[in-house]
Amino acid sequence: MRSIYRLVAFALACILYAAPALAVQCESGGFEGWLESFKREAAGQGVSQRGLAALNGVTLDPAVISRDRRQGVFRQSFEQFSGRMISPDRMRIGPRKLKQYAGTFVRIEQQFGVPGAVLVAIWGLETDFGVNQGNFSIIRSLATLAYDCRRSEKFQGELLAALKIVERGDLPAEMRGDWAGEIGQTQFLPSSYLKYAVDFDGKGRRDLIRSAPDALASTANYLKGYGWQRGQPWDPGTANFEVLREWNKSEVYAKTVAAFASRLDQAP
Repeated sequence: MRSIYRLVAFALACILYAAPALAVQCESGGFEGWLESFKREAAGQGVSQRGLAALNGVTLDPAVISRDRRQGVFRQSFEQFSGRMISPDRMRIGPRKLKQYAGTFVRIEQQFGVPGAVLVAIWGLETDFGVNQGNFSIIRSLATLAYDCRRSEKFQGELLAALKIVERGDLPAEMRGDWAGEIGQTQFLPSSYLKYAVDFDGKGRRDLIRSAPDALASTANYLKGYGWQRGQPWDPGTANFEVLREWNKSEVYAKTVAAFASRLDQAP
């Protein structure tokens, strides 16, 4: 089941990748007309026919608009939120994942400086360790939000980034994820995917949906990119805690990641 924090995470997320500005006017010419205008703009930004083909047959998704309109302000306390999110199931599965991917976490920490406990905490809170990644068409969701006038400029940039992911062969046009366009086992917006995704399993593409090593290493790369300090604590008040807030601006969410990671770090 998708958790309420997903709405909070998206509502408070920063724009992490400076995509080229697009000049397509929102809600102009109906959705089909708008989409044709967007294709022309994307081609002008260098997107090839392979990437543009991902938009063929795309239709507006009213369910995405409805979800976007229903976002509320997060009001739970840390105690309430963390008590629910650091569930017995996640505390049972998390240590198992640390052991299952022990070699991967050693390599990740060597390269990026981020310990496995922090990555497993994010992985568990975001998608229950890859189980609940969302089942919305990413391209359709982003096209819908880019057409809608509420945050059109932001989502036009994210849609352009998604086309570039398809173009370089990391994921197919049919990629699926969260209704707000977030992709993969730790939920990257396409712009962050372009900037931080790495091929850590050596299979020749950056697949954050099917490859846990790619998703975990990319998350570590993201945190490193925002200044994660190797070997330092991540409790509130530390520099690394502020990096966790770059992952999600909600202090309650960042505190929950930190607390979950600390419990995992101490687990037998």
